[in-house]
Amino acid sequence: MLELRPGCECCDRDLPPDCADAMICTFECTFCSDCAQGVLKGCCPNCGGNFTRRPIRPVEKLARYPASTRRVVKQAGCA
Repeated sequence: MLELRPGCECCDRDLPPDCADAMICTFECTFCSDCAQGVLKGCCPNCGGNFTRRPIRPVEKLARYPASTRRVVKQAGCA
């Protein structure tokens, strides 16, 4: 089950569960599309993998399977 982390690890932008702008790698590192495509040039700084659009969990499933509230943010950013 995907965690659906609440924010970008680079810029800490909010990425709610219904956000079409969230990108993840195979380890579920989470970034906004601006950071994933721009600053990171499509390569995850944690694992070296590529990114794909994070799926959107249907609203009716969020009650039983809520999104994570744990924020992961790189202290020095991703520059």
